Amino acid sequence: CGGLIRRALERGAEVHVAWMTSGDGFEMDELVLNRGRHVTPADLRALGERRMGEARAAARALGVPQANLYFLGYPDRGLRPLFLEHYYVPYRSPYTHLEAVAYPGTLSPGAPYTGEALERDLEAVFARVDPTHVYLPSPRDAHPDHQATSYFAQRVAGRRGQVDRLRYWIVHGGLEWPLPKGYHPGLALEPAPRGRGLDWRRFALTGAEEEAKHAATLAHKSQLDVLSRFMLAFVRTNELFSTTPFPEPGRYPAP
Repeated sequence: CGGLIRRALERGAEVHVAWMTSGDGFEMDELVLNRGRHVTPADLRALGERRMGEARAAARALGVPQANLYFLGYPDRGLRPLFLEHYYVPYRSPYTHLEAVAYPGTLSPGAPYTGEALERDLEAVFARVDPTHVYLPSPRDAHPDHQATSYFAQRVAGRRGQVDRLRYWIVHGGLEWPLPKGYHPGLALEPAPRGRGLDWRRFALTGAEEEAKHAATLAHKSQLDVLSRFMLAFVRTNELFSTTPFPEPGRYPAP
């Protein structure tokens, strides 16, 4: 959403960003940063704090005020278990060995790793911001954290009568998507295979908006050694958003 965020800010809108996790379960990332040294839970906790700092830097590159950033701090690669098996019973991250929100600067330090606590924090963000539009992962995204984020947010928006304010994007959209990999700012982003049948709307970016999105992407330095060609492939002439979470029933088969 980097280009959209930049446009909204330039036109006087308020923009708020919430992070559900702090990226502390990405073992491959930390393995590269440690140059192959054995990765410990302490290393991954340090990675979570580092990635929160990078998220703040990316927000600065887009012009989002730091007061409008919300870090919930729930377990990376653990959101689906929180939605399903650990809604009430605390979850223990197999990566950081944490069972509760532990990072400075999070919304509810000490909150248990439960779906109930996460949903309560997300409800608090919605109540504080009262958003007119919410951009969130599609449930068709292949990443389980993205799927769970979508379900949590849809449920909160549903209770508030704001489902019509949701707009969906896909990052993990299918094998090898998007192509070509790498930084190609002159190319358009096409819909993902996993998004077949969704109501995609193209949001065309200006050159300045692309440049701001590029700078924000480069702020995620800890991920670039592993994922740079994938991440930079999203800096294109447009962004894609769907007004619907799923295709019309019966029209398209599940991926």
